[in-house]
Amino acid sequence: MLDDFLIRAALAGLGVNLTAAPLGCFVIWRRMAYLGDATAHASILGVALSLIFSLPLTLSVLLTASLMALLSLALSNRGWAMDTLLGVLSHSALAIGLVAVSFVSGIRIDLMAYLFGDILAVSQTDLLTIWVGAFLVVGMLAYRWSNLLLVTLNPDLAIASGIDPKREQLILTLSLAVVVAVAIKIVGVLLIVAMLIIPAAGARPLSRTPETMAMLSAVIGGSASGLGLIASYQFDTPTGPTIVCTATLLFLLINAMRPAIDWILKSRQKDRQAQPLNTGERHG
Repeated sequence: MLDDFLIRAALAGLGVNLTAAPLGCFVIWRRMAYLGDATAHASILGVALSLIFSLPLTLSVLLTASLMALLSLALSNRGWAMDTLLGVLSHSALAIGLVAVSFVSGIRIDLMAYLFGDILAVSQTDLLTIWVGAFLVVGMLAYRWSNLLLVTLNPDLAIASGIDPKREQLILTLSLAVVVAVAIKIVGVLLIVAMLIIPAAGARPLSRTPETMAMLSAVIGGSASGLGLIASYQFDTPTGPTIVCTATLLFLLINAMRPAIDWILKSRQKDRQAQPLNTGERHG
């Protein structure tokens, strides 16, 4: 029988990766990786505020990450270069958070757990929070999928269709903040963006449609979580980094097999195109 903490860890990792992977597709398509990194770095300030004011960690990180993302969007609309803006805001928030943590007295603080995650310490309350966040994000992505996809692929057509690109960007930004808030205990601040990008990047060579890429990225992310947890338990390695390493190995394996995958997909496409012709010949 598996220990309870391993079951909780497996469910927590699965919840985070099933949420992060589809959102990661939009991060790749819209080139939002730097925004994800900045939001994750800002969450350290949320950790500091949680410790100083005795706030719930997830709530504090969610508020800080959301504020960072919204502030970035607001200032970028005023002519600031996005990469410069994110660099200033993210590293400033990270530095302020680390300095603030140093002033917290009477509490033993394990920064490594926040930087790289501690999935084995997930409680039932954490598990509930993760899955509630997962349902919210996945539900929102599913509900707004067509609009989000149109804004991503063709903003001009989206505007002509009556869709507000800023509103859809806001939805993605807040979804990103939720993922950061629920994932901080799983893979930590420094590796959250990896779990957004790597599964989605691995799914890209296997996909012919955006929907397929989103589903496959969730499969790759979930597989990386399960296999990484097993490897961490067997080899006594840090769980969060091991999950990311597993995702990286899956990414490399898929890309190494890419020529064979492309050949199989092209063969199937040719078979589909030839099938109506063959059917017509038999009837004739």
